[in-house]
Amino acid sequence: MPIESSPQALRNVRRNLFFILVAFTTLAFLGMIGPFLITVLWAVVLTMIFYGLYKWIRLRVAKRRKGEVVGERKGLAAAITSVLIFCFVIIPFIFLSIALVNQGLGLYEQIQSGELDPTFIVDDLQRRLPRVYDMLGDAGVSPALVKEKLTTFAGTASQFVAERVLSFGGNLLNVFVQFTLMLYLLYFFLKDGKVLLDKIVDTIPMGNVRERMLFRRFAQVSKATLKGTLVVALVQGTIGGVMFAILGIPAALLWGVAMTLLALLPVGGSAIVWGPTVIILFAQGYVGRAIALLVVGALIIGLVDNLLRPLLVGRDTEMPDYLVLLSTLGGITYFGLSGFVIGPTIAALFITVWEMMGKDYGGASS
Repeated sequence: MPIESSPQALRNVRRNLFFILVAFTTLAFLGMIGPFLITVLWAVVLTMIFYGLYKWIRLRVAKRRKGEVVGERKGLAAAITSVLIFCFVIIPFIFLSIALVNQGLGLYEQIQSGELDPTFIVDDLQRRLPRVYDMLGDAGVSPALVKEKLTTFAGTASQFVAERVLSFGGNLLNVFVQFTLMLYLLYFFLKDGKVLLDKIVDTIPMGNVRERMLFRRFAQVSKATLKGTLVVALVQGTIGGVMFAILGIPAALLWGVAMTLLALLPVGGSAIVWGPTVIILFAQGYVGRAIALLVVGALIIGLVDNLLRPLLVGRDTEMPDYLVLLSTLGGITYFGLSGFVIGPTIAALFITVWEMMGKDYGGASS
């Protein structure tokens, strides 16, 4: 005889089927918008960073009657904030990208035409420091082999730069679409972000206290990482690029951007660029320029990193330095350049979730 299902069993079946449907549709939706998830993330991060500016503008454009606020113009405030971000953040980035493309292609053409020969380092060493040159030969370091390696490296590096530059130029339409979508999302996140956040908190069946704690942690770490790391990187790259330009080093903007990108790493950083440049200047006999670059790099650029990074990143993220390092490197490896924000944010959420589990379900063993 068939066994009749109890009402509780039917409810369990329906609930399980419903949650399977929720999981399936969620995964399908995320897979569908997968190419734009990084864009959505940047829109969220920019919203959190500029939300204070949005609130200030919203207060200024609000409807008033006899000096009292009688109505908010959220749409107008969000539009003004988005336009300001576009004018003062995105447009300068576009012009910088165009200049970077030009310098990258120019450097590649100089190396390919022979106008810029990387083997001059070995020739200058032989002419200016013959004893060091002879010592290297006695140590088994063949100058001819060094020249060959330098030529190969320079060709590979310049080709890599040119390919990336041309790839960026070929993807201008895609970049434009991504920026447009980010601004579009930024407008609505500014305007309706608080309402949307409240709906998400009320919908997820995990407990409002936990959810709000996770959202606060996400906002705290992502803002601290972006503002702190980006400020440090921009300051270091700008100082390095200006110093390169003053010293007359070719493609100063390109090297400045390279130092900015490398400064996103918690170790090594911009010294990966200016350090070898000091050695090259010494080898060429430009002792004064080499000393000037060494002083600026070691004292000013290094001081910026040692003072600002712990203040702006480590303190606000409330994570140990080694975890910031590992999560940043892992994030960049897995997510690309955006990983310098995503990596530490995931690490912070990982710590927070485990702390919640330990508080709610853990305990000392008896």
